[in-house]
Amino acid sequence: MPSLPPQPLSPLDGRYRAAVTGLADYLSEAGLNRARVEVEVEWLITLTDRSLFETSPLSAEDKERLRALYRDFGQAEIDWLADKEAVTRHDVKAVEYLVRDRLSALGLDGIAELTHFAATSEDINSASYALTVQRAIVEVWLPKLQTVIGTLRTLAVQHKDAAMLSRTHGQPATPSTMGKELAVFAWRLERVAAQVEASEFLAKFSGATGTWSAHVAADPSVDWPELTRTFIEGLGIGFNPLTTQIESHDWQVELYDRVRHVGGILHNLATDIWTYISIGYFTQIPVAGATGSSTMPHKINPIRFENAEANLEIAGALLASLAQTLVTSRLQRDLTDSTTQRNIGVALGHSLLALDNLQRGLGEISLAEDVLLADLDVNWEVLAEAIQTVVRAEIAAGRSSITDPYALLKDLTRGRRVGAEDLAEFVRGLDIGDAAKQRLLALTPATYVGLAASLVE
Repeated sequence: MPSLPPQPLSPLDGRYRAAVTGLADYLSEAGLNRARVEVEVEWLITLTDRSLFETSPLSAEDKERLRALYRDFGQAEIDWLADKEAVTRHDVKAVEYLVRDRLSALGLDGIAELTHFAATSEDINSASYALTVQRAIVEVWLPKLQTVIGTLRTLAVQHKDAAMLSRTHGQPATPSTMGKELAVFAWRLERVAAQVEASEFLAKFSGATGTWSAHVAADPSVDWPELTRTFIEGLGIGFNPLTTQIESHDWQVELYDRVRHVGGILHNLATDIWTYISIGYFTQIPVAGATGSSTMPHKINPIRFENAEANLEIAGALLASLAQTLVTSRLQRDLTDSTTQRNIGVALGHSLLALDNLQRGLGEISLAEDVLLADLDVNWEVLAEAIQTVVRAEIAAGRSSITDPYALLKDLTRGRRVGAEDLAEFVRGLDIGDAAKQRLLALTPATYVGLAASLVE
């Protein structure tokens, strides 16, 4: 069979590219190389700003021309690096050569030897990954998560009074409201989102084995730890002063575990909404021209929630693998982290795709309040909890001689349907005070929702 024209192997770069394209600006190979150029350029400016090795500070114009190397980074640079790496077989060295080449074009050959000065590849990489992951999380992933949370909050307030039958262990249980149940997810997600927002993004810049050995050999009078700390923090990321050749990646382990935690909550949301759709609590709003099922015209498949569920599982597996691998490096350095970190974008891409599907799915459902009320109306036995609790309170207050209210209600309700009249007749015959009896007689499954509505607020 003849080969196809070149095609994307990953669905993130094919079918789903539109949903995840924002991440590619940071977590693609090109995005990483742009950040590497940024780090190399800013290190050059830092060294010359301090007139190290008899250099002079660059003019404001020269600094802007240098910074244009990463601000205007585009296809020409991508192609140049690809050609150079084919020769060097080393991606960071190719970036160094790119910067040197552009320095020559800018007439700045005099500072060329300070390119990549005293730096090991991991100095450049750790700073570049911290920058790209931070920007991907803060500028792309977190805003999408906050959009989903905002939609949940809106739906929670909208449906705060919509009484529904709860189903603990899959069985009819004390009613709640749909708004309160959605608010639970918003509350959970907000808590973990705050932890993600508080994440550290760390880099090292201390040379081949984290000792500043080459730096000190070049100029022992410089406070290199303080200088490199100032440089790294000036990039807008945190500084790790005590490392081996590599930055220890613990901040990445913490971050990916938090993102995976968010994914677990979102997975729970997806399966719950799917279940509510399956029992008719939510109806799906038809999309003009869309096919719900290839053979059954009446169906609208809940594909948004199923797609989200699957992508969250893929993302969770990848994030767990990232965290497990990145926490370890043999002795002072091995390269397992290099290949692993190239998949950060894939992991976050599946997570972002899931968020996109959840956002779209939540906008394509409508609450069937008539179904909720009908379900409540055939499950009056859920008031057994209220009745036996009120009876206990009456016993404690000395207004009842009943000896075992739980057993009394169990005999009445367990394993059988009990209607409104059955319960009313039972309550009227109880040995309790008149006020308590009237409260119970006024209660219905639809009004037995406690503080659900106010909890949403």
